[in-house]
Amino acid sequence: MNWYYVDAGQQTGPVDESQLQELLRLGKIQNDTLVWHEGMANWQPYYGVQPPAGIALPAPEPSLRPIAANEAACSECGKIFAKQDMLAYGGIHVCAGCKPIFMQKLAEGARIQTGRLNYAGFWIRFGAKLLDGLILGVIFIPPMLYFAFKNIGAKPQPQFQILQAAFQFGYIFANLGYSIFFLGRYGATPGKMACKLQVVTAEGGRVSFGRATGRGFAEMLSGIICDLGYLIAAFDGQKRALHDHICNTRVVYK
Repeated sequence: MNWYYVDAGQQTGPVDESQLQELLRLGKIQNDTLVWHEGMANWQPYYGVQPPAGIALPAPEPSLRPIAANEAACSECGKIFAKQDMLAYGGIHVCAGCKPIFMQKLAEGARIQTGRLNYAGFWIRFGAKLLDGLILGVIFIPPMLYFAFKNIGAKPQPQFQILQAAFQFGYIFANLGYSIFFLGRYGATPGKMACKLQVVTAEGGRVSFGRATGRGFAEMLSGIICDLGYLIAAFDGQKRALHDHICNTRVVYK
């Protein structure tokens, strides 16, 4: 069975069942994304169209047609209208009949899915990074300070130098594992979660463990060059740091 879905107000597809599930896993299709397959009377949110096992789909509706280039599906009701007769907001369109409801949602401050990524700026990312540093610091800084104060005024001992180097390398690898695990599993580190941020692909999909690993090593490069890799985000149009450029990722608001 071939499926179609609405992306930024435009029909996209066809995709088969396996491709549809992969798009859902990557976050490209959400539960409220409008989808359609032959046999449906109208476009509907994804969560409402999966039939129970063993239930036959309704007979095809010959009157239903794909979305033309000058048309769009209403993000509220799912019906197709000419774009010139619709309200355009961000990457979505709303028909005249649904416009009052949509405007009410805007007035109430409801979150509107526009199909566009809302990039996180430099300072909010700095705050998230600071929180992650504090979390890791709770584990590694106390023992390092203990050994540092214990050896003040004393002749440096080789054992102490080896132990100090071990703590430093341990911190580096712990920071790397911390980033890879949380980005690959949750799409955000605890610091980013606290700031309502998420790391995604350029298309807005989930970050795989492979990409999270590459981004972790690339972020080490951003820090090695006197943190200049992080400063790039302050001047980039999509707020990308050096490691985002290397791994084609974006940091966005949830």
